[in-house]
Amino acid sequence: MQFGFGIGPDTTWMRDELTELGVKEVTTPAEVDTMMQGTKEGTMLLVINSVCGCAAGNARPAVKIALENDKKPTHLFTVFAGQDKEATARAREYFAEYPPSSPSFAFFKDGEIKAMIPRHRVEGRSAQEVAGDLKMVFDAFCE
Repeated sequence: MQFGFGIGPDTTWMRDELTELGVKEVTTPAEVDTMMQGTKEGTMLLVINSVCGCAAGNARPAVKIALENDKKPTHLFTVFAGQDKEATARAREYFAEYPPSSPSFAFFKDGEIKAMIPRHRVEGRSAQEVAGDLKMVFDAFCE
């Protein structure tokens, strides 16, 4: 793990692990609002990324596995908890009925939250098990 002067560990590879799959990163509250306004139709998976090795280390690979599913969301976005704090806080306002949790997954259909997979459904489980939960959500709500 690399450390930069005064900035903590380098999280670039953790971001790249999702963006290389086509998951668009949003880093500001304004980008979050634009994302939410642009996904009023269709399905959207929002990945709340995290540096936590024990859970996030399986969450990001689970996304890759789940995206191999026949049914998948129309839109894919991510915010990075603990890194892009304001963006993450704004994103959480759109599903405030769920306690903050990272890593986690919020799934929306036509702008309405339909499913939430919180950290406790990620931590201690394999990437394949977490992907199974994501695929179940995709199968239930995606065309």
